[in-house]
Amino acid sequence: MLGEWLEPVLLAVAGFVSGCVNAVAGGGSLLVFPALLGTGLPPLAANVTNSVAQAPGFVGAALSQRRDLIANGRRLLSISIAAVLGSAGGCALLLILPGEVFDAVVPALVGLSAVLMAFQNRIRKWLGNPDQHGPDSTVLLTGGILLASVYGGYFGGARSVIFVVILVLTANATMRTLNAAKNWLSLLGSAVTVVIYALLAPVDWVAVAALVPTTLLGGVVGGKVAQRLPAAGLRWAVVVIAAVVAIYMAVD
Repeated sequence: MLGEWLEPVLLAVAGFVSGCVNAVAGGGSLLVFPALLGTGLPPLAANVTNSVAQAPGFVGAALSQRRDLIANGRRLLSISIAAVLGSAGGCALLLILPGEVFDAVVPALVGLSAVLMAFQNRIRKWLGNPDQHGPDSTVLLTGGILLASVYGGYFGGARSVIFVVILVLTANATMRTLNAAKNWLSLLGSAVTVVIYALLAPVDWVAVAALVPTTLLGGVVGGKVAQRLPAAGLRWAVVVIAAVVAIYMAVD
């Protein structure tokens, strides 16, 4: 456990970097989770506190990319509903089921996300949709977001990575447009978890208060950075972050 004077510094730095990473590619919550464990919180409390503290970063990211978000058009309604329902279901699982059942597959899910993102162009060709100009695969898109949201409501780590992989593989738009949708879905999921966890889970509100300002600032900065990154750079940033997260979770 860290000295008391180091704890707020650690959380502030982790919050800012996490907000930036979430806005650019996703996976930033895996930076805050170990930082919370380092302050002495037990895993469950660290998990729910992390989920609550991440929400402001997604507010900043969504606001900074609102023009790209609007470009998503009609797909936003179905995936937003799926994100809300799935997140609520995931929270229910966390409060009802033993963690070992779901946690066992988390590293595999995140690692699979990295592979899917790395080979997205080939996969799109296999699916008969290589040019990103046809219609969305609406059923796969909505179903995928629903399942990813269940995962996000339960654990939260790398939820944004999985969101953006599903969006890239099933929706037809530019990477910037889909990244804005990812931040919006993450914001909705975080809003659901904040309400449920605040009422029913052991949230450490002192840690949340230390994380919220820097997470929000990091989300704004990261959203601006994401708007300037080329599509290929943004995609490979997701691949690298997802791979690192998967390895971390597998060996932890």
